[in-house]
Amino acid sequence: MRGWLTGRLPSDWFEGEPEVSIDRDEILVVGRIPAPQQDGEASAAARSAAEEGRIKQFREDTRERRIEIARELEHATGKKVAWGVQCGDTRTVFTSLSAPVMTRLRQPERQVLDTLVDAGVARSRSDALGWCVKLVAQHSESWLAELRDAMAKVEDVRRAGPDAQPPTPTDESPSTPTEES
Repeated sequence: MRGWLTGRLPSDWFEGEPEVSIDRDEILVVGRIPAPQQDGEASAAARSAAEEGRIKQFREDTRERRIEIARELEHATGKKVAWGVQCGDTRTVFTSLSAPVMTRLRQPERQVLDTLVDAGVARSRSDALGWCVKLVAQHSESWLAELRDAMAKVEDVRRAGPDAQPPTPTDESPSTPTEES
């Protein structure tokens, strides 16, 4: 998929390869675009505003092509495609799938969510749960990376298991003698 995107995306869109994140539901493509040139005395607010303006311009200029590419990729993979850009210190994801997740929470967990809602940190329990997940991911990034690596190794072992198909011999490989020969 990354190779397909590298070949399909216009070469002048991003600086370098885009970051591609894939989960069960969605493919997220985030590319780096050049930050606007400003003098060294520009304030942080001015830099941020310029970056947001550049991102808005990129979004408008590339909309039709992004939709076309996303449709092709969605047809090929069955997953939704989301787009985003990084410009200087500003990262913006334009559209992203919001997938419902069913969960059962006991009273202590619900009280945590309700506290976040009552404090104005989140608008709803759903938003509060999303906020909690982001916070855990942020503070457990290295542990989650190790867990994903371990899961990939387990998948490799499963693929090589007793039901794995042996590699087919090539025409150039020597044939093995049989009892009849």
